[in-house]
Formats: sequence, structure tokens, C-alpha cells
Amino acid sequence: MKKLVFISFIFLWSCGEKSSNKDISSTQLDSIALQQPIKTTNQEVVLLPEAREQVIQWLSYIAAQNEVDQLKNYNLRQTIESSKPISQVMESLASSIPDSLSSNAVRARANVLATKAKVLDQLSHRRQLDADAITEVAGEIPVEFNNFKIQLNELFLKTLEDFEEELDEFKAERDTISTTSDSISAQ
Repeated sequence: MKKLVFISFIFLWSCGEKSSNKDISSTQLDSIALQQPIKTTNQEVVLLPEAREQVIQWLSYIAAQNEVDQLKNYNLRQTIESSKPISQVMESLASSIPDSLSSNAVRARANVLATKAKVLDQLSHRRQLDADAITEVAGEIPVEFNNFKIQLNELFLKTLEDFEEELDEFKAERDTISTTSDSISAQ
């Protein structure tokens, strides 16, 4: 009976020893993973001059652009640490869209950004961090911000009617120039 207790004790002690070694190696892996940069898109959507004129006075947009620019240079640890401010800024962006920029598409894209930022914040504050999930969501935020800027640009794109008016003006101007040059050459 003493031998059975002694063998059980040795067995339990050896199992505990193996699990502590496993914890040490996973901690080292996590610290290495935390230093890895977040992979994001290098593409940047440029706002049209009309859209830029509107957003330059919108503080929430400027703050969101700043957060997205910083996120592109963050590693996993920095992303986790800044997930709460990113979420707050994107929520502010979604709730403060100026009337001059308000459309269903712009509000939808702002809500997508706010949702992605909230998901990032939730993933960053779990007991068991999932580095792959955090990295994936963090990489999607700059893409979604580009989509948001595309929607802002679309508010200022000319319609077919605008193009037809411009074409009519161009034709009228051309006709005026051609009649003026005809009268000059006739003299």
C-alpha cells in the first residue's frame, strides 16, 4: 500500500513538472508572438478634394484616421493595449457623422468600423488571448476604413446628369469659339 501511495505521489509530481515546462515554453511563444507586427493593407484611399474639405473639420474622422495610421505600425502587444481607445474613437466616428456627409452607405460603413473595433476590444480582453483572431480583426480595420473613405468619396462623384450638363456646356463653348474664329478668318 505504501508503494502504491509513493508511486502515485511520484506520478502526480512528474505530471505537474511537465505542465509547468509547457507553461514556460508557451509564455515564451506568446512573448514572441506579441512582438510580431500586425499585417495590414498598404493601400490608401485618397479622399476627393470635396470630401477632404468636409472631413477636415470633423474631429472624430481625424482621430479615426490617426488611430488607423498608428494601427498599421503596431505589433500585437500595442494593438491589444490600444484596443479600447480604438473602439471609443470608432464609436465616436459612427455617432458623429455630420449632416453634409450623412447617407445610408456612410453610416453603414461607420457602423462596420465601430463593430470591428468592438470585436477587437473584446478579443483583447479575454482571459485566453487568441493572437490569430486579434491579428485578423486588427488587419481588417484599415481595410474597412478605406471602404469608409470610398463611401465618402462617392457622395461627391458626379452623376450622369452632371456629365451631360458639362458636355452641353463644353459643346456650347466650342461652338462659340468656332463661330468667333470663323468671323475672325472671314475678315
